[in-house]
Amino acid sequence: MAESVVRFIVRDLLREGVARGGLSDFKLCMETLTATCSPSLDTMKMQLYFDMNYTSRGEFLKEINWMLECRLNQVSREITDCKVKTKDQFDALYRKIINFILLGSGMGSPSDVSSVQEATVPVVLSEALSVTNEAIENELNVAQSLAWKYTALLEKWHGSPPEEYHVSLAQLTQALYNVRQHEHFLQVLLADSRLCAKRIEILQRDISSQIYLLKTSVQPKTAVPTSKVFPLFKALSKLWSELQDEAELLNIFNNIAFRLQFCLTSQAKIFPKVPLDSLLEGVEVKTDKERMNERSGERVDAAQRKQHEWLQPGTADSLSELPLQYNGFCGYTLVNKDGLILPGNPYIGVLKHKGKMYVFHSEEAGLKFACSPDYFIALVAEKAKSSPELIQLLKLHQTPFHEQEGKTLLVSKSESCTQTEVHPVATDILKSYEWNEWELRRSAIKLADLQTTATKSTQTYLSHMRRENATQTWLPKEVACQSKRDGETGVPKPQVFLAGLRGCGGGRVEKVNLTRSIHE
Repeated sequence: MAESVVRFIVRDLLREGVARGGLSDFKLCMETLTATCSPSLDTMKMQLYFDMNYTSRGEFLKEINWMLECRLNQVSREITDCKVKTKDQFDALYRKIINFILLGSGMGSPSDVSSVQEATVPVVLSEALSVTNEAIENELNVAQSLAWKYTALLEKWHGSPPEEYHVSLAQLTQALYNVRQHEHFLQVLLADSRLCAKRIEILQRDISSQIYLLKTSVQPKTAVPTSKVFPLFKALSKLWSELQDEAELLNIFNNIAFRLQFCLTSQAKIFPKVPLDSLLEGVEVKTDKERMNERSGERVDAAQRKQHEWLQPGTADSLSELPLQYNGFCGYTLVNKDGLILPGNPYIGVLKHKGKMYVFHSEEAGLKFACSPDYFIALVAEKAKSSPELIQLLKLHQTPFHEQEGKTLLVSKSESCTQTEVHPVATDILKSYEWNEWELRRSAIKLADLQTTATKSTQTYLSHMRRENATQTWLPKEVACQSKRDGETGVPKPQVFLAGLRGCGGGRVEKVNLTRSIHE
């Protein structure tokens, strides 16, 4: 047996039995833990599993988002740390980005090629929603049917069952507690599943409208401003993430409902279907609704309403939504019919005693309970000590009762917090202040001694003519010089003359070069 199961059972047994002797508590714990084929032990295992795996909707969503972040952190780090230079590295980076998108959107496995091509989450989610709700409803119907059958047998065999059937009344009662607890947990899961169904229907409509708006904004245009289209993509991504969260919630609720079936094995072995049907021959099996309809005409009379505070259908808006004690079961029937639990009818009247609401199976049960409510409340707590599964089934662990010296004391529990001061000590306190007279005299003597003392110093050879020097260095300035300006060169103009053309006989012509040298 798991250590958590042992701790849970011992805690529940000792929670209500702390006023009794320690030896009897230890014996009861050992009997419960070592029982074989015990519906009572199965019920407590069921309660432990539900407490450890079920929480509020907000906590479930936080856990889902945390798990998603853990899955994406490693892939995101690989993408951001990747330094690509070649084509193969670009292809690997592209595949990592696709894996990140698939893991974040929940569209499928990154290794599945078809999941990259098309996302079919809304269609698959609608099918899973109908299957999950149908499965939980079927299990709930089976649990309710068994509860009604066990109740009919306990009513018929009130006191002791016939010897020819070889059926233990205690085992039959434990089997009733087992299926009633299973019924309650399934009702909680079914309510959450229906809430998911409403949320999914709203989200699917919003996603369809958002996609239509996105198509109309992008399709007829060749270029769309990012400031116009990015908000649409962000809104669509948010709706998709919420839809993915609802899918994860449905998966969690379905898993919890499936695991609860393993806590029904003992009562199924003790009361198989065929022998159970034979035991019910000649017994009228009534549903909870039929029992309420039989008592629909009963109301607590006006004289009793004056003595005690009763809530009637006309004085309360919705009696079915009130926080009823004992999880809505009749406490008087539990005490007077050897642990038989019957759902109370709030329309008969709801008794308000010390701020708590109590409902009853019949008007007679309500009036007798109202005569001495503290006495019956103590008997219910005593009954829970011998059947520890009732502590969770009747929700007695929320406001446990302890018996001390014959008195019933209500021990209420609540969560509280305290704020620690940032500066518990005032900052304006003068720490040098002294109130002790002898300490003041001691300080005065020290000050008087200072007047008669002198400080002497001696300079050694190593410290002779040594001192700390500092030198300031002037860094050279940056100097710029102006170079000569580029200019043109004056090339001598060529001058060539022909001599002997005029006034000279003989017709001899000479060529004379009169061009000046460039070195002049």
